[in-house]
Parts: sequence; structure tokens; C-alpha cells
Amino acid sequence: MLKESFVTKHYKLAKERYAAVGVDTDKVLQDLQNIKISLHCWQGDDVAGFMHPGQALTGGISVSGNYPGKATNPTELRADLDEALSLIPGKHKVNLHAIYTDTDEKVDLDTIEPRHFSSWVQWAKEHGLGLDFNPTLFSHPMSESGFTLSSPDKTVRDFWIEHCKRSRKISEYFGKELGQQCVNNIWIPDGMKDNPIDKMAPRERLKEALDEILSEKIDQKYTIEAVEGKLFGTGVESYTVGSHEFYMLYALTHDLLWTIDAGHFHPTEDVSDKFSAYLLFGKGLMLHVSRPVRWDSDHVVIMNDELIRITRTLVRENLLDKVNIGLDFFDATINRIAAWVIGARNTLKAIMIGMLAPIDELKKAELEFDFTKRLALTEELKSFPFGAVWDYFCLKNNVPVGEDWLEEVRKYENRILPERQVDQTAH
Repeated sequence: MLKESFVTKHYKLAKERYAAVGVDTDKVLQDLQNIKISLHCWQGDDVAGFMHPGQALTGGISVSGNYPGKATNPTELRADLDEALSLIPGKHKVNLHAIYTDTDEKVDLDTIEPRHFSSWVQWAKEHGLGLDFNPTLFSHPMSESGFTLSSPDKTVRDFWIEHCKRSRKISEYFGKELGQQCVNNIWIPDGMKDNPIDKMAPRERLKEALDEILSEKIDQKYTIEAVEGKLFGTGVESYTVGSHEFYMLYALTHDLLWTIDAGHFHPTEDVSDKFSAYLLFGKGLMLHVSRPVRWDSDHVVIMNDELIRITRTLVRENLLDKVNIGLDFFDATINRIAAWVIGARNTLKAIMIGMLAPIDELKKAELEFDFTKRLALTEELKSFPFGAVWDYFCLKNNVPVGEDWLEEVRKYENRILPERQVDQTAH
């Protein structure tokens, strides 16, 4: 365990080093304190939810691994989130899917109401958290055909339209109760495994469905819609109805957020390059920070080049106020709480690294075609003592410094998770 005096001493040295190139680390930490990460609830229970126990995952979603002790009800999931959030510096948000209702009533996706999430709101109030939301258009009998909002079956389509309308009301409820805007993110799994004959008709149906869903105006003070595209998923390799282009254009023409999931693009694409191109025209972005491995596989976020490019772009181009940052991954091969902590701390740390640079000076050099200085300085910054600044940020937020957080997770695991393992075996 690192002593406070050690952390403080090294921060002072790092502060001097950064000051030499014109960076105020105190100001960086002040700005970092205001960053909110939306922690995705579905990492805690492998995207199962609590509405339909035992329902198989569909929609191209797959979770590998069987690490013991996953959450089996809302109380357990909130306890796990409490543990994770206690190890992540700052005040953040939690992102819910509609299947994470907390009610004894028999309810389906087309009958959910705000009251079915009242316990989540009470919990968020007690912890000073915001909530985001997602309608759940997968893992349900009405999605078995592989089509939801774009289905040729009007009965199926109407079911999902009603679900999405109700999701908007739940998002509005979150925003009103918590005093923080709730992002309501719409993603659908619709597509085809083999080559379709007609690509236009499903998109026409999707557009009409979205138009109907959004026909009622809701004050954006409380909630704002986001629409999320996808490259492909298992079972829809040949055709995705809600492609990136479809949703980008729909968001542009309907005053919505466009959701960019870092795992939903081709491995050779630079996701960060899309931000400035879109935000010259678009309202804003919802960013899902994920890590693809070969394809859309939603691995735990690590400190790699892709993450650094994403966060540096957000900082250098002054986009943080236009981008909502959330996480989206699920890994059941490791401790699920640790996965949250690793992903969130890495994302925050990467944002901090982006801030720890003389950005105005670098922009000036670039404007003057001094590419030598630009390259030299950006390369030198790679070995600056950002770790000491991060440790101090954790210290000031009363969360474990360095790897000490893992010891806390192990204690929780040894105290709580074995009981769940017994319960799950009994069932």
C-alpha cells in the first residue's frame, strides 16, 4: 500500500515536470473531477436482466465464461455496483437496460412503467448518481425472427414501438427525479445472416417506427435520445438494418445523439477520427467505450492505443461537453466487479493523459507547419510521469491508489460471492 506522503511527494515532482511545458496539473485534476462515466449495469450479470429469468441471449450477443458469483437480482447488482464505484474516482452514472426492472409484478417490455424502476432511482439519489437507459430489443420471444422495429410483421413492430415509447417515459422520469439528463439509447439487432434481396424496405419500416416513437416531444432537460449503429453481429453478418450511415443521418435530421460504439467498427477504422467530422454538423455523441478483438466482441477496456486516440481527440478538440461517455463490455471469465473498475479507471486515466499536454502550444506549432516540434513534443510526453498525477487523483478522491483496489475486490469476493454460488447451485 502506497503511503500518502509518497504519493504526494511524487505528485509534486510530476507537477513541476509538467509545469515546465506549460501544463497546470491542478487544473487538469479539477477538470477531470467533472467527467462522468456511465457504468453499464449489464457487466454485472452477463446481460441477463431480471425480467425473464433463464431467457437465452439473442441478437448477436454472447457472453463467455462462468466466473462464480454473478448478480442474480437487483439488490445484488446494486451492491456490486456500490463496490465498483467505491474504487473509481469521481461521481458517475449507471446505464440500465429495460430488462433490469425491480418489481414483483408480472410485467413485459410493452407494459413497463417508471414505477418498476423506482428502487433504482432511490439508490441513485442516495449515492449522488445519474442514470442512463436503453430499451431492450433482444432476448425476447418477439425478437426471435431477427427483426424488431423493422419487422414486416406489424404485430411485432407495434410491440417494440410501444416498448420504446415507454422507455422514453422512464428516461424522462430518471431525468426529473435525479436532476441529470438521461440518455435513452436505442439499439436494435435487426439484420440478415445471408444476402437480402431488399435492403430498402426494412430501413423504411425502421424510419417510420422511429418517427412514431419520437413523435411525442420530451424536454431534453430530462432526457435525450441516442441511436446506435452496428457493423455486424452473429447471425446478421450480411446485412444490418440500423447501419452507421442510417443512424448518423437519422440523428442529424432529427436533433438526436449518434451513438458510436468503439467495438462496432471495422478493425482498421480510427473511431476517433469520426468525432470531429460528425460534430461539425450533429447535436452530440453518445460514446460507448469498448475494446474489439478481431470483431465486435466487447472486451474489457484496457490502456491501448485505440483508447488513447479516442480520449486525446475528445480533449484536444474540446469535445467533452458534446460527448456522453459510457462503457459497454461484458466478460464472465474474470471477476465482474474488477472488469468495471479496470475499464472505468482506464477510461478516466486516458482522458487525464489527454489533458496532460500543452495543447495550445501543439496547435500553434501545427498551424505554423512546425511538424518537427509537434512530433518531438508529443513523443516526449509519452514518458512524462502521468502515473504520479493519476495516483494523486485517486488519493484525493479517497479511492485505492495503484493496484490496491484489487485487494478490496478480493475481500468483497471472499465475503459475498461464495454465498451466491451456493444459492445459484441450489436453484
